[in-house]
Amino acid sequence: MTHSTGLRLEAEGHDDMETTGPGPTLDRELLEAEAFDLVELGSDADETAYVWDLASDRIQWEPNAAMVLGLGSADGVSTGTLFNSHIAPEHVAKRVAAICKGTSPGDVRGVPYRLQFRFRPQGLRGDTALWLEDHGRWWPDRDGKPSRARGVIRVVDETFVASQRKLYGNDRDELTGQLNRHRLTEALEAVIDRSRRSGSPAAFLMVAVNNLSVVNETFGFTVGDEVLQTTASLIRAKLRGGDAIGRYSSNKFGIVLNDCGPGAMRIAAERFMKAVRSTTFRTSACQLSATISIGGVALPDYGSTARDAINASLLALEKAKSRRFDCFISYTPDAGVESQRARNIQIADELMSALDQNRLRLMLQPMISAKTGEAMIHECLLRLERPDGSLVSAGEFIAVAEQIGLSRLIDQRVLELATAILDRTPDIVLSVNISGLTAVDKDWLAALTKLTASRPGVAERLIIEITETSLISDLDQAIAFADTLKELGCRVAIDDFGAGYTSFKNLKHLPVDLVKIDGTFVKSLSADAADLVFIRTMVEIADTFGMETVAEWVGDEECARLLTEAGITYLQGFHYGQPFDPAQLAVT
Repeated sequence: MTHSTGLRLEAEGHDDMETTGPGPTLDRELLEAEAFDLVELGSDADETAYVWDLASDRIQWEPNAAMVLGLGSADGVSTGTLFNSHIAPEHVAKRVAAICKGTSPGDVRGVPYRLQFRFRPQGLRGDTALWLEDHGRWWPDRDGKPSRARGVIRVVDETFVASQRKLYGNDRDELTGQLNRHRLTEALEAVIDRSRRSGSPAAFLMVAVNNLSVVNETFGFTVGDEVLQTTASLIRAKLRGGDAIGRYSSNKFGIVLNDCGPGAMRIAAERFMKAVRSTTFRTSACQLSATISIGGVALPDYGSTARDAINASLLALEKAKSRRFDCFISYTPDAGVESQRARNIQIADELMSALDQNRLRLMLQPMISAKTGEAMIHECLLRLERPDGSLVSAGEFIAVAEQIGLSRLIDQRVLELATAILDRTPDIVLSVNISGLTAVDKDWLAALTKLTASRPGVAERLIIEITETSLISDLDQAIAFADTLKELGCRVAIDDFGAGYTSFKNLKHLPVDLVKIDGTFVKSLSADAADLVFIRTMVEIADTFGMETVAEWVGDEECARLLTEAGITYLQGFHYGQPFDPAQLAVT
């Protein structure tokens, strides 16, 4: 249905007229006209239209506006400020962000918007409320800022709003308006399938906004969200028909490119990077600039499934981010990386099985008194026992365990095994290593308290080794943890001392009993005089604070002699034998 009066939202020839000159300007004749033609509005009773001059804030309404909005006169909504004063406060910001705070390089078709909000004709304290749907386009001025907007407002009910939000939310990311992760994955799967069947190439890009965390810290998360929104809009404006963009995670977007070979993929990535790089972001705080890094994967060659394509693009993205800002890297298979990944998966599976089946074992290595030559302390060395009975050293799986979050479970099991050995062997003193995560784990401390409470004398024969790098990462927390251990009766040792660059500075603050000197200073002691000087210095400092010292990796008699002369308290290494099964303690 066409009305004889009203606003013509898409007047023929109007957009062509606005493309001349350095940028689109407001059509004053359109604003001043007394009669406009509103095309296909539907019903005068529930829809109206407007033209909004954002520079002056003036709104020109279709004549039926007052009736549709439930107002006595349209004068009460003659400006954007007046109109917004009738909108529920929780909805105002979204409308302002959608129409008033965007940026655009000058799209002659305008930037579309669509949103719903609650409107109170008698003001915010009035009893009457309407749900309105507002959709239209805004056009930028020469600087890319919103200059004018034209839209249609329709009265809808809450059921409609809820259904629209649900429909939109099932497909779209709430912040950026792009495809959500689920729909992005579906689009990627469809493109891979189509490419495989047709033989035509495709591509997938993973895009990250660089230094977004810095923006969030400096200006707040609201500004960070605005940067994300603008970035997504800029990239979307550069997509071809049939391509798609979606939000993959907090600061990452995925782009699906149809009919796109490796060369075209690089050209597309350069186009997206240039679009973001050359735009000044107008935010609620200030003007900002941003860059993006992109990792790409050719489909279906290096991504036969959506999961494979995403993983490959993430690997390429990490390489791009490590080189420089504004960088694109295309994924190429790396046999070494793939082999290591397969190895990590195997280790993780073995480790989970060993935990479930109680196949973690402790071996013991003595710490020999430099004065008496007797074994005074034994360090617990972790081993994984395979189903065939062979043992795997902790060095082969502990790094993977920490990466997948199993280190706390492992430390819990080591504690149980160590206290059991202490309980059945009254004369032995044991030291156990714990990870940096366990050093802040209250559950582990609770387990230690429980295991030692019913076993008198066990805590006093237990030494907890914490790596120096773990201790100095949060000194106050480390001091509190060490104090708690000592209150329980345990002793505390710093492991790998000398590996951290703040060793000497922080040593005086740490309530520790033993300092274990990093083995890299010991293994070549006979050939490197500088290492001996360093060890003597560490021994002197430890003695000053009343701490005993342990030298690891002692490999021969000459090394042991030099360390003894340097004043080391305990010696540990293969020179004194291989690690042994604690079951042998009953025999020796």
